[in-house]
Amino acid sequence: MTELKSSLIAAFDDAATKAGLAMQTVAQGGSADGRPTTVFEFSLAGAAAGRSLKLELSEAFDFDKAHLLAEMAAHLAEEAKRLRNPRPECYVTLEGLPLAFGNFEWPFHRSTSGADTYIVHGEISLADGGMRNLHAKIAASVTVTFAEIVPAMEQPYAETFVYNAVRKTIDMGQLEFLKSGNRQPVPVTTRYYSRWQKKFVFTETDDNARLAFLLSKVYWLSGVLGASQPVWIADPRDAQYLNTTEAELLRMAGDEAAQGLLKLDGEFAVPTPALLARADQYSQALERALSFTKPQFNEAMRSGKANM
Repeated sequence: MTELKSSLIAAFDDAATKAGLAMQTVAQGGSADGRPTTVFEFSLAGAAAGRSLKLELSEAFDFDKAHLLAEMAAHLAEEAKRLRNPRPECYVTLEGLPLAFGNFEWPFHRSTSGADTYIVHGEISLADGGMRNLHAKIAASVTVTFAEIVPAMEQPYAETFVYNAVRKTIDMGQLEFLKSGNRQPVPVTTRYYSRWQKKFVFTETDDNARLAFLLSKVYWLSGVLGASQPVWIADPRDAQYLNTTEAELLRMAGDEAAQGLLKLDGEFAVPTPALLARADQYSQALERALSFTKPQFNEAMRSGKANM
């Protein structure tokens, strides 16, 4: 790692400092296919120990190029704000499932099954504050053709669209949450990318859906999981998922604050007692969303009554 320490680490440290992050550790790791990686761990500059950000890059990766450096700087700036969330690893879906993302084995590796794809493994857990211990092990796959859209097949350049593809797959009822089980596929295809608009498009939402999403996010991530600590409203990752902008998310949060459901401080929000009083509503939405992810069986066919 000598060459790496004299070049990449210095550039990385500089980009992190500008984003308000402090580099804590640098260690050597290994990818799922045995290639050497470098693991960086950051925390918020001046913050107490606790929340941290881990980035794992191919050891030979060099982001010190104009187009790569700009996106890396943007990623680190976003992560610095995400680290202010009480549970930075948590997100919600449109249908109201709170999720914790973890154990992602970056960077991508080529498929060993003969398919012309890149794969990254990870795990999503139901983050409802309970004891159900439900999770889904996933294998997100990106075709070689699709990979040409991405500046680099590395965590900072791919994490957002992979996380949103996972959420979209859950929205479609195509991932099941279990106490144990095999990896489930998450295909990240060109249908999620508009070449005309030059952006990712995962779902079409209107103001009503976005408002419901924001309230669900603040209820779960702040009210239930975060002891009512502020959560970041203007997250570009959520804006991409909802096909909107950070400015629109902030505008809608302001509307909800005027209705007495949120307290807004800049780009961060906490729930009011009026929102927390909707606990039954959000628990029921969670159960419906969780039920939608379970395989549905035709009872007539199971009992042998179907014509075949």
